[in-house]
Amino acid sequence: MRFKNRFQRFMNHRAPANGRYKPTCYEHAANCYTHAFLIVPAIVGSALLHRLSDDCWEKITAWIYGMGLCALFIVSTVFHIVSWKKSHLRTVEHCFHMCDRMVIYFFIAASYAPWLNLRELGPLASHMRWFIWLMAAGGTIYVFLYHEKYKVVELFFYLTMGFSPALVVTSMECHTLHSSATSADCLLFTCSFDMMQGWESK
Repeated sequence: MRFKNRFQRFMNHRAPANGRYKPTCYEHAANCYTHAFLIVPAIVGSALLHRLSDDCWEKITAWIYGMGLCALFIVSTVFHIVSWKKSHLRTVEHCFHMCDRMVIYFFIAASYAPWLNLRELGPLASHMRWFIWLMAAGGTIYVFLYHEKYKVVELFFYLTMGFSPALVVTSMECHTLHSSATSADCLLFTCSFDMMQGWESK
């Protein structure tokens, strides 16, 4: 109990069922600094990935992934700064909170772009290349209509979009399965990161 009380100032109690979690000043600072710290590496890494691409399709894919990654950290940083320093501007904070949720869907889709665009997929699995963007658009519409409502449904959407595209590994050629397993592990880690991003501040 003494240990718990010692660190109580770093985190508030759980949010109510139909309300947002209210971070402490320490959590606000941690959110801002950790997101902002990764903006420059994301931009540099995206530019390097684009430069090392061999053909036009790889360059497009690198651009898609880089834009999704940079947008995630930039939008999240702006939202956490507004939530921390400008929380009295309710409309502005609400707008950026929605954008923060929406960009996660598109980051998941962008994270799968290198895997889906640069692999040989079967005729059925190849449809996932466009269907994942349809899911991202659907998630965006859901956030716009039901922001801060039905959190379990929102969690289900994040999980479905995060994991279902990985099923295309079953349609890949046998000689690509070994390397695809490594890609799948990385993508599952990315999806876990997405979920943490999507549920912080709640």
